[in-house]
This record gives sequence, C-alpha cells and structure tokens, in this order.
Amino acid sequence: MNFFRRRGRGAGRPMETLGAALVGGLVLAAILAPWAAPADPLRQDLTHRLEAPSARHWMGTDDLGRDVVSRILYGARVSLTVGALAVGLSVLLGTLVGLAGGYFGGWVDAVLMRLVDVLLCFPSIFLILMVIAFLEPNIVHIMAIIGLTSWMGLARLVRAETLSVRDRDFVWAARGLGLSTPRLLTVHILPHVLSPVLVAATLGVGGAVMTESALSFLGLGVQPPSPSWGNMLSAGKDYIHLAWWLTLFPGLAIFLTVLGFNLLGEGLRDRLDPRLSGQ
Repeated sequence: MNFFRRRGRGAGRPMETLGAALVGGLVLAAILAPWAAPADPLRQDLTHRLEAPSARHWMGTDDLGRDVVSRILYGARVSLTVGALAVGLSVLLGTLVGLAGGYFGGWVDAVLMRLVDVLLCFPSIFLILMVIAFLEPNIVHIMAIIGLTSWMGLARLVRAETLSVRDRDFVWAARGLGLSTPRLLTVHILPHVLSPVLVAATLGVGGAVMTESALSFLGLGVQPPSPSWGNMLSAGKDYIHLAWWLTLFPGLAIFLTVLGFNLLGEGLRDRLDPRLSGQ
C-alpha cells in the first residue's frame, strides 16, 4: 500500500507543475492583455462579423465583428479579479468565524456554527440570486456576493484546525505568560491553520470563476459590452451551429482556468498537509 501511495505522490508532481503553468499563464495573459490583444475588445466591425478563425483573427470574430482573442484576454482580467477578491473576502470571513468558534467554544461556538449550518441549508446559487435581485449586476457586486456566500465551509475547516491547536502546550505557555487573546490568535494559532486555508483558497478561485461565468451567462453578472467568458458563451449559444468558435474558446478558457487552480490546490495540499508527508 505504501508503495502505491509513494508512486501516487510522485506521479502527482507533473500535475502540480501543469497547474502552476496554467495559473501563471492566466495571470500573465491578464497583465499583458492591453499589449497582447491584437485589437480593441469593444471595437465592432460588422463587415467582418462571424468570421472563422484565420491568420487575421486567430479565434475568429463574434456577431458584432469583435476579435475573440482580444475579448478572451480581457475576460481573463475579469476572471482573475473576481476570483481573487471574492476568495479573499471568503477567506477573511471564514477564518475570523472559524478562529472565534474554535478558540472561545461554548455559546460563541454554538451560535456561530448554527449560523453556518443555516446558511449551508441554502444552495449558494439561491443565496446569490436572492442578493442580486436587490442589487445592480456589476463586477463589484458579483465579487462581494460570491465572497459573502462561500465562506461557510472554510469556517468549519478553520474551526476544526483551531480546536486541535488551542490546547497544545505552546498555547498554554503563551496564556501563562499573560499574552492577550488577539495576540494568541494571530501569532500562535493562526499560523498553524494557514496551510489548509491556503489550499482551500486556491481551490476556491476555480469555483469563483465558475460562479461568475454562470452568472454572466444568465445575464446577472458582468454586463455587455464588457468582455466576460460567461457573457461570451451566452452570446455565442445563438450561433452555435454557425460559429462554433464563439462557444469553444470561452468554454476552453474557463475549463483550463478551473483545471489549473484545482491542480495547483491539490499539489499545495500534498506539500503542506503533514498527514500526507509520510505517505
């Protein structure tokens, strides 16, 4: 059994490298979009609408003659921004709630975990749609909504890790020295729960990208003419039999982005989880 586990861990390193390469490529594409894009992603040219991929337009043009490559490159900026900031908000809330519940215990833990249980009873897409019904759909609101509806699982994870750390000898020693509660939490406990938080955050970016794309596909996310992979898919579905490239390339961009973050997250979990280091 150990033989197969060692082989599995060794074989996983190329996948981790692939994930890092995909994520690095996405970040590079987003940063260099203003210089790498061959055309203005908003410029319309109806004389060249629905052109198939060619030397002039590597991924073709859409129904308004806009260059698909340029729109996908700028769409990477939307995906990265939404993913990073939404997950950042989710990590902040989940970490604070998990630390508080795990460290203080008692009624504090009971109240916070019952709140988590109630929120987990509702599918996240329903929570998102309920909030969007009262807000104007734009990128700022989408980031906030995704972050505010995706922290509950992380809170449980941080709580479990905090429960395993709070009664260790070094924490009792720090208490004996009279350290304040905020210092105990931030200096002595938080560093020991950061590894699973980092893994969960990396995996969460892929989920945030998927959620944003789904909302934009439904017309509830980033609004046209701003390029988003989701609204590109939505516009392309009407021409799927005439212009296959309008759905293939945005869908492929979403797939590779989610795959990259998932592979990177799995690789980080193997490296950072001490329970897997000996397997």
